[in-house]
This record gives sequence, structure tokens and C-alpha cells, in this order.
Amino acid sequence: MNPDSRRWFDEAAGPLVRPYARTGGRTAGGAHALDMLTIVVVPPGAPTLRRIEMEYGQIVQLCHQPLAVAEVSAALRVPLAVTKILVGDLIADGILVSRAPVAAHHAPAEDLNLLRAVLDGIRKL
Repeated sequence: MNPDSRRWFDEAAGPLVRPYARTGGRTAGGAHALDMLTIVVVPPGAPTLRRIEMEYGQIVQLCHQPLAVAEVSAALRVPLAVTKILVGDLIADGILVSRAPVAAHHAPAEDLNLLRAVLDGIRKL
């Protein structure tokens, strides 16, 4: 075996399965609009996982504690877009529940004051 051919099988080569193969070619999730900050968790009494793909089982194991979709993506070392689709499948199956991030509602004057404070901090650098 050529020594140069072995380098493709190490950690640096990246995943051998392309992201679109993990999602069955889908590029968008179902009806669930997931943000990278959406919190997902396995609720008590969730149905049994019936999917055989390894990633689904890993997500369920991770989500016994609440995690953001971005945290799940990082733990699995899978692109965020792929993770959103897989998590959306589990939500549709009733295995995960999600909670969208709470948007901070600031008055326009508060936003302007925050921007001024940030600008002042940058100028001090």
C-alpha cells in the first residue's frame, strides 16, 4: 500500500459520508423552523426511536438534557444545516420537543444606547 493513500483515512480527511447522504438528499427540514439557538430535549414518556441511522440515536442520547441545536451540531461534528433536518425529523416523530429562543424586546432607544456603548468600547481599544 502506498504511504500517501493512508492519509485519506485519518481524522483530517473529514467525514466519508457526505451531508446530503445523511439527510436523504433533503436540504430543508419539515414544518419546524429551527434556529441554531433552538433548545431541544427528549421529554418524559417520549416514544421509542424507530430510525436506524446512527445520527438519530446520537442526537437522542445527547438530548436527555436540554441543548441548543448548535450544541448538538458541534457534538456530532455534523454541519448545522444537516443537524436541523435530523432534529426536525425527531421532533416530527415526537421524540424531541423544542423551544424557540426568546427574542429580546428592547425599545429602539435602548438599542441605540447599546450600540453607542459598543462603539465607545471599540473606540477605547
